[in-house]
Amino acid sequence: MAEKKKATTKKTPSKKEDIKKVAPVKQEVKKQAPAPTAKPKAAAAPAAVGSTTKQEARVGVFICHCGTNIAGSMDIDAVQESSKSIPHVAYVDNYKYMCSMPGQTVIHKAIKDHNLTGIVVAACTPRLHEPTFRAATKDGGLNPFRFEMANIRDQNSWVHMHDRVGSTEKAIDAIKIAVAKAALLQDLYPKSVPVEKAAMVVGAGVAGMQASLDLAAAGIKTYLVEADTSIGGRMSQLDKTFPTLDCSQCILTPKMVDVGRDENIELYTYSEVHEVEGYIGNFDVTIRKKARGVMTPKEAEAKGIVGGGCNGCGDCETACPVVKPNMFEVGMKPRKAIYINHPQVVPLIYTIDFDSCVKCGICVTACGPEKRAIDLEMKDEFIKVKIGTAILATGYDIFPIEKKEEWGYKRFENVITSLEFERLICASGPTGGHLVRPSDGQTPMRVAFVLCAGSRDNTGTGKPYCSRFCCMYSLKHAHQIIEKIPGCIPYIFYMDIRSFGKMYEEFYYRIQDEGAKFIRGRVANIIEDKATKNLHVMTDDTLLDRPIDMEVDMVVLASAVQPSADTNRTRKLFGVSCSMDGWLLEAHPKLNPCGTTTAGVFLAGVCQGPKDIPDTVASAEGAASAASIPIHKGEVELEPYFASCIEDKCAGCGMCVNLCPYSALSLVEKDGRMVMQVTEAKCKGCGTCGGFCPGGAIWMNHFTTPQIVAQIDAFLLGGEQ
Repeated sequence: MAEKKKATTKKTPSKKEDIKKVAPVKQEVKKQAPAPTAKPKAAAAPAAVGSTTKQEARVGVFICHCGTNIAGSMDIDAVQESSKSIPHVAYVDNYKYMCSMPGQTVIHKAIKDHNLTGIVVAACTPRLHEPTFRAATKDGGLNPFRFEMANIRDQNSWVHMHDRVGSTEKAIDAIKIAVAKAALLQDLYPKSVPVEKAAMVVGAGVAGMQASLDLAAAGIKTYLVEADTSIGGRMSQLDKTFPTLDCSQCILTPKMVDVGRDENIELYTYSEVHEVEGYIGNFDVTIRKKARGVMTPKEAEAKGIVGGGCNGCGDCETACPVVKPNMFEVGMKPRKAIYINHPQVVPLIYTIDFDSCVKCGICVTACGPEKRAIDLEMKDEFIKVKIGTAILATGYDIFPIEKKEEWGYKRFENVITSLEFERLICASGPTGGHLVRPSDGQTPMRVAFVLCAGSRDNTGTGKPYCSRFCCMYSLKHAHQIIEKIPGCIPYIFYMDIRSFGKMYEEFYYRIQDEGAKFIRGRVANIIEDKATKNLHVMTDDTLLDRPIDMEVDMVVLASAVQPSADTNRTRKLFGVSCSMDGWLLEAHPKLNPCGTTTAGVFLAGVCQGPKDIPDTVASAEGAASAASIPIHKGEVELEPYFASCIEDKCAGCGMCVNLCPYSALSLVEKDGRMVMQVTEAKCKGCGTCGGFCPGGAIWMNHFTTPQIVAQIDAFLLGGEQ
C-alpha cells in the first residue's frame, strides 16, 4: 500500500497571497420548533427550525484514492493542496481507501485532535458509502448528519478518465461546494416509528410463495395477494426444470399446499392491490377482492349455509354450456365459463368468467341445494389491512413475439413459442405430453429452436437485454424431444449460449453429446411451404461463414420476457422506481439488491429483472429476511430529511399539499388559522414543497436554503460564503 500522504492543517494565508474574499451570504429565517409526529430517539432536542449554528465552523476534508479509480485520473496532491485554502477548512488529509478501517480511523482521530465541526469525504457516491462515513463521523464524536460527501469518482474520475487536468479542477470545485454546506450543517436526530407486525407479498409465483412461507415461519402475519385464480405463477406451467430435469409440479405443488394451509398466511387470490397509504411500519393497503361468483366453505358458512361452499367437484364445469380458450394452456385447450386452471390449483375453488358467462343458471342447478356455492350476483369486495412491510413479486410476461414479423408467429401454424412448447410436452397439457404439429397433428422429426427471440434486440422492436434463462430452457427442450421422439433432431440457432449457473455448462455439454445440432447465427427470416406447412429457416452461420436455408417441421421461438402487465400500476402504488425497460429498481444492485428507495418495500423474483428459478428463490428468501427485520425490531429509524413548516410565514394556502408525491402534507388549524403540517414518517425530503412555497415557509432539513445558497456561491465565487 502506498504511504499515506502527510496530513496538513490549514494555515492563515498571508496578505501577499491573492485569495478573493466574498462577504458571507446571510439568510434570516424566523425560529420555529418543528412538531414531530414521533419522539426522537436521542435525548437531545433538534435545533430550532431556521436556526444556524454559532460555533465557528472547522471542517475536515478527507480525499480518497479509491485505489486508482480516483487517483489514476486526477492529481490528489494538487486537490489536497488547493483544499487547504478553502474557507472553514481546518484539516486536510488523503488515504488510499477512506472506507477501510484505517481510513475511518484517520477521520476519528482528526475530529478529536483538531476539534472539527463538520466532515467532508471526497470519494465515491453517497449511495454506496454515505452510511459508512456517517458512522465514522459519529464514532469520532460528531452528530452523523454533520457529514457531507463529494462524489469525485462516479461523477468525475470515471467520466473524465483521460482528462487529468479537468478532473483535478472539477474535484476541487466539488470539495468547495461540499465544504460550504458542511460549514452550515446542524445536528439532526432520526425519528422512530412503531412497526405493525404484519407483511404483504404481492404476487404468488414461486418467489411470492417462498417469501410468504419464510415470513410466516418467522411468526409474521402475511397477506399474500395474487391476481390469478390460483397461486403458482409461471412455474406451474412448466413441465421440467433445468438442469436437474425435475418435474416442475412435483417441486411446486407441495409448496403451494404449504402456502394454502399455513395459519400465518392469509391468501387472497383473484385479487389486486387497489390503494396504498402510509409509510414503513404503518402501511394501510386496500385489497380489491374480485367477484369470482363461487363461495368458499368459509364464505358459505358466514352466510349461514352449513356444509356449503365449493369443494372442487367440477359438476358446474361439466354442465356449463359456454366454451372459451384456456389461457393457462396458452389458448390451445378449451375451458368453460366456470373453470379452474388445472387440477392442482390452490385454492381448489372454481371461478366464473363473468365476461363470458350468460348467467343461464345451469351451473347453480348442477351445484345443488346442499353446496349452494354459486352466487351469480357476487360483487367485488374491498378489504383494508395494516402492514409493516411489503414485498413485490409481480413476475413477468412473455414478450409478444408476433411483433417480430420475420419469424411468422401467428401467421404460420407450426411456429410456436417456448411456453406453448412447455404445455405441449407436459403430461398434463392439451396433448397429454405428445409433441405434435399444430397444422396437422403429426409428430415433428426436425425442430428448430430460435434463441434470443426478441432478446438482445436493438432494432427498437424487441428488448435490448438478455432474458437469461432462454438458452437453458431451450437446451432442456432439445433434450426432451430427443428423449420422447426417437430420431427427432433439434437444431438450435443461437447467438451465444449463456450457461452461467451451477451445473449449467455441464448440461450444455450433455445436450451436445445427445445429438443436438447447434448453428451460430441470428435467424433472419422464416418462410412457410404452403403445400407441406414445413418451414424454411434462413440465417448466416457465422462459424462456417455461409448462408443457410434449413427446412424443418416446427419452429420454437425462445421469446424474451418483460415485466408483467400489472407491474407498472402496482409499483406506482408503492412508490417504487423502475428502469427504462420497466423492471423494478432495487436500492443498490450490489449492496441492497432486495430493497427499494421506498423504505419498507422490497423486491423478489423476476419483477426486478430476468432470473432463473434458483436465483428467484434466493432473492425471495433475501427479501423475506430484509422485510422481517423492522418487524422484529418493533420500530424503525427514519432519516431526519423531512420538511418543517415555519408557521409564522405559512399562509395556509394549501398549494403544497397537492404537490407532495408522498401525501405527507396536510392543513391543520392552529390558533384560529390554517397552517401546513408534515407527517414526518411519510416525508422523503424531496423538496418539492419547499421549492414551490411562495412564502418561503417550508424549511428542508439538511437541504436548507442557506446551505444551498452557500453551495452555489462557493462554486461561483471561489469558496467563500
